[in-house]
Amino acid sequence: MTGSTPAPFTAADHRARMERAVRSAADAGLAGLLVAPGPDMVWLTGYTPTAVTERLTLLVLAPGRDPVLVVPTLEAPDAERAAGATALTLRDWTDGKDPYAVTAGLLDDRGRFGISDNTWAMHLLGLQRALPGTSYASLTDALPMLRAVKDAAELELLAAAGAAADLAFEEIRKVPFAGRRESDIGQDLAGLLRRFGHSQVDFTIVGSGPNGANPHHEVGDRVIRRGDMVVLDFGGLMDGYGSDTTRTVHVGEPTEEERRVHDVVRAAQEAGFQAVRPGAACQEVDRAARAVITDAGYGEYFIHRTGHGIGVTTHEPPYMIEGEEQPLVPGMCFSVEPGVYLPGRFGVRIEDIVAVTGDGARRLNNTTREMVIVD
Repeated sequence: MTGSTPAPFTAADHRARMERAVRSAADAGLAGLLVAPGPDMVWLTGYTPTAVTERLTLLVLAPGRDPVLVVPTLEAPDAERAAGATALTLRDWTDGKDPYAVTAGLLDDRGRFGISDNTWAMHLLGLQRALPGTSYASLTDALPMLRAVKDAAELELLAAAGAAADLAFEEIRKVPFAGRRESDIGQDLAGLLRRFGHSQVDFTIVGSGPNGANPHHEVGDRVIRRGDMVVLDFGGLMDGYGSDTTRTVHVGEPTEEERRVHDVVRAAQEAGFQAVRPGAACQEVDRAARAVITDAGYGEYFIHRTGHGIGVTTHEPPYMIEGEEQPLVPGMCFSVEPGVYLPGRFGVRIEDIVAVTGDGARRLNNTTREMVIVD
C-alpha cells in the first residue's frame, strides 16, 4: 500500500459541518467564525489553497447568511471548485485592493468572532484596523470541542491510520538496533509509515538510553547500544487523519529496575484506558494513570499530561490533564500516554489512541504493551 487519498467526505458532509459550526458559534455568544487556511478550513470545507502566502484567504461563517470564502483573485479558479461543491459564496480580491475592507463588509462591525489559531497576526491586525469595534477569541478557546467528536467515517479513518502505525511497529521491531544511530531507526520508521499508507510523517521520536528521558528528544546521532531502553513515538497523517503511538523497546535483556519501570508505565496506561467512559471528565483519565505512577514512587518523573486529542491534526482538543473538566463523549479520540523519565538514565512511555464508545473505550492501537526485546 502506498500513497494516500483524500478523505471520503461529501459536499453534504462539509455543509453539515459548517452549519454545526455556526450553531456552536451562536451558542457561544459569537457573531461568527473566521477560519484561515489550515486544518479547520480543510475539515469544514475540504479546501486547501494551492499556496498559503501573505495574501488573505478567509472563510467567514455567520448566523443567518451563507458561508463566504474570501480569496485572492489568482486563487479563485481553484477556490471556485470547492465553493461550487459546498455552496460557498466566493468573494475575491485583487492585488492592490484592501482585502480587509472586502472582509469587513461581511462582518458585524461590533461583533465578537472566533478566529482560527493559525491565522497570521498581520491578518488579525488588518481586521482590527478595518473594524475597530470588533473583538476576537481563539477558536480553540471559544469552541475547543468543534472537531473533537468524530463521526463514523472519521473513526474509520483514525482506526485505519492506527492500524498502519501498528504495522510499522511490527516491522521496526525486526530490524537491528545495536550499533545504529537513532536517526537511522527514525528513517526506517518514516519509511514504514509511508509504506503502510501515510502520506505525511509528522514525527519519529527515537530516544535511546539517556535520550529517552527527554519526552520530545526526536532523533539524534547517538549510536544505540546493547542495554539501552529505546522510546519509539511516531505518527503522521493517512487519508487526512492522524496516527500517534509509542512503544518502548529494550536492546538485549533489561535489568530488573528497567522491567519494573516498564511494568509501572504499562499498568498506568491500562488504568488510564479503563477510566475512559462517557460522562467522565478528561482529568479523570489523567488522574487514573498518574495515581499508578505516583503510588509506585515515580510521580515526580511523570512530567507531561496523559493525553491529547487527534483527528485532522495529531494534537488537538480534548486534553487529558488535571483541571480539564470537559466530559467525554462517544466519538472523541485521544491518546493515553503516561511515561516515566529518569534523567540521565532512561525513559519509558506507552501510548495508544483510544476512541470513546457508548459504554467505555476502544483502542485504535493494538500492538503488545509488554516489553519488546530487540537486537
